[in-house]
Amino acid sequence: MNKPLAILQQRYGYDHFRDQQADIVDHVIAGNHAFVLMPTGGGKSLCYQIPAMCREGVGIVVSPLIALMQDQITALDQLGISAGAINSAMPWNQVREYKDKMRYGSLDLLYVAPERLVMLEFLELLDECQIALFAIDEAHCMSQWGHDFRPDYAALSVLVERFPDTPRIALTATADAPTRKDLVERLGLSDGKTFVSSFDRPNIHYTIAERNNPKQQVWKFIQEKHNGDSGIVYCISRKKVDEVAEWLKERGVNALPYHAGLEADVRARNQDRFLR
Repeated sequence: MNKPLAILQQRYGYDHFRDQQADIVDHVIAGNHAFVLMPTGGGKSLCYQIPAMCREGVGIVVSPLIALMQDQITALDQLGISAGAINSAMPWNQVREYKDKMRYGSLDLLYVAPERLVMLEFLELLDECQIALFAIDEAHCMSQWGHDFRPDYAALSVLVERFPDTPRIALTATADAPTRKDLVERLGLSDGKTFVSSFDRPNIHYTIAERNNPKQQVWKFIQEKHNGDSGIVYCISRKKVDEVAEWLKERGVNALPYHAGLEADVRARNQDRFLR
């Protein structure tokens, strides 16, 4: 049995790779660059997590949000995979611990924000470590053609100059042809390979309903279609989020608000409760 498949089965509990996952994994393990366009839920994370475990060194994953990093790390920890993050919300002693693990080669994956990665101090840390690969998640943030452009992502072109021989894999679920071309050029992926997966998602169902007493519509939807399930209700404002969460709680639904206006510890606690 090949090593990637063994990791997939023994660590992740899946029998086989889906769609183009196996081709992407083999391509990156071989030391090649890749651009991956795959729908949300299509298994993008496996395309860099498994190669990072198959190659020598630590895989550096660029992620735009601390919450996204924590979700990934929590899931990896449950699978027995050594992963960590370095971000502004962490105490210095924990940052030092992860830096030491990077130097000693005892970490499979490290998640970091783009603005942290391009700091000279962090780049010098990377020079001291063996790097398995660089994975740029939500890569559309790097392109000025993209709908969610972030200047911090644009600075990631430094990876091409400083670590030319380290595999780079850019991943996104949203990139039209001009955006893909821009990303490939900015990240120096022209000598790599582009993988585009189907966006057909038979497990997702969209329904548009005329607005008529929206709270009662939400309540009916929960009770008749998803009683006892977990779910997310999106609202137009922070105030409305708080109102709807409280309204649902009054009716016996274990609902919590989540938005940028909450204290960081409250937001983290509510997120953890939802994930569990």
